[in-house]
Amino acid sequence: MGSKKNPIWRVVVADQRSPRDGRVIENVGRYNPQTDPSEIVLDTERIQHWIEKGAQPTNTVKKLMQAAAKQSAASS
Repeated sequence: MGSKKNPIWRVVVADQRSPRDGRVIENVGRYNPQTDPSEIVLDTERIQHWIEKGAQPTNTVKKLMQAAAKQSAASS
């Protein structure tokens, strides 16, 4: 997503056998590093649902989940 020199990433659930930019099962969030502070929008309920079903988050998604938790704790 985004445009040239303006990246915005999606956080998705995908089958590990599908290509990197291939078919996704569900979009569960997005990450925009261009804003200050960085915008991290995650559907934690759906992420937890997929983890319970056996999905394994990548290291990057784990870090985004931790950062989103810190952001929500700081804003509360």
